[in-house]
Amino acid sequence: MNNLLHKFEDDGIVLTTVDHLLNLTRANSLFFMLFGLACCGIEMMQSGGPRADLDRFGVVPRASPRQSDLMIVAGTVTLKMASRVKVLYDQMPEPKYVISMGSCSNTGGLFQGGYSVLHGVDRVIPVDVYLPGCPPRPEALTAAIIAIQKKIKAEKYLRK
Repeated sequence: MNNLLHKFEDDGIVLTTVDHLLNLTRANSLFFMLFGLACCGIEMMQSGGPRADLDRFGVVPRASPRQSDLMIVAGTVTLKMASRVKVLYDQMPEPKYVISMGSCSNTGGLFQGGYSVLHGVDRVIPVDVYLPGCPPRPEALTAAIIAIQKKIKAEKYLRK
């Protein structure tokens, strides 16, 4: 194999699999839809600023679920809002990923004893990464997005 790589080294030829190439492009061009419901949604806004700068990871916000690969649910999900979260999740094209951001989204948080609070968004939609905190720091959100990117790179896209 080393002889083969040495032979093509100067010609600018890259040897890879289609799965690896597709996963590399999908992981580095994530379009996310923010479902900001409370304080975590405000904290999410900092991630677009110069300190966290999610753009350098190829993560770009989208307003429509039909253009999104990733849904970030940030904040308390009430029982009335749960059906809307499910509808938006169903409108996203496959493959789709979800980050549950903050204690309220993960377990109901401070309001989990309330009659109208859903005890975790994972009761409505599948969650890929749980991000704890009240509210989580932008650096933690960056780490969660990197975890999603690692998951995408490890998938078998064509051979399911």
